[in-house]
Amino acid sequence: MKHAIVLAAGKGSRMKSELPKVLYPILNRPMIEYVLDALEQAGIDKIFAVVGYQSKLVQKALSHRRNLEFVEQTEQLGTGHAVMVCRDKLQSCNDAVMVVAGDCPMIQVDSIQKMFTAYQDTATGEHASCILGTAYKDNPFGLGRIVRDASGGFQAIVEEKDALPEQKKITEVNMSYYVFHTPDLLDALTHLQTNNAQKEYYLTDAPAILRSQGKRVLALPVLQPIESLGINTVEEAESVERAMLALL
Repeated sequence: MKHAIVLAAGKGSRMKSELPKVLYPILNRPMIEYVLDALEQAGIDKIFAVVGYQSKLVQKALSHRRNLEFVEQTEQLGTGHAVMVCRDKLQSCNDAVMVVAGDCPMIQVDSIQKMFTAYQDTATGEHASCILGTAYKDNPFGLGRIVRDASGGFQAIVEEKDALPEQKKITEVNMSYYVFHTPDLLDALTHLQTNNAQKEYYLTDAPAILRSQGKRVLALPVLQPIESLGINTVEEAESVERAMLALL
């Protein structure tokens, strides 16, 4: 049984709207609806939406979703903390769980499916501890960089505010698409710390924690160029709308 966690607790202060960010309309639909559609079409059986800012409004807007369950994040202490509040829901899961942001309406079904395929090695039957979906961006400012070791293997994700000058030149970026082996994710959450510029629990630290434990972590540049279109401002929302219209 495939599970997914959608991070939907943020305010989106740069959107010039009082709406929770995930309810900001893209072509007259809340942007999170596109994310939920893609997850369902990719065969996800159960979805947990982590809500916080104006949570009742988000729950009301999405009340028609039958396979969606809401989990409250009363304090916004980072993406790692958002996943922590789902721990009780995941205790019985021994399979894969995807974690994505609710503000990525350009998410593609094909990318989700590729990540789940990579999670399970059909030749050996073994699973990866973590699969990261990455993309390349000419202007990666503001995004976590994918740091690789000398052999090209995944080493770490370094956030913009914590990156060294050389690391800021990296154009392969984390787009907040993850597939974890659930027991490994739950273990990694216990090791997250707040020793970063934001003093938050970063989910982006989890893959490096798993790697340090000798577990299999893969960063795969499987995301399509349109999936690198993020939404943090009204102008970016308009760019996403134009990209959607071009696909119609």
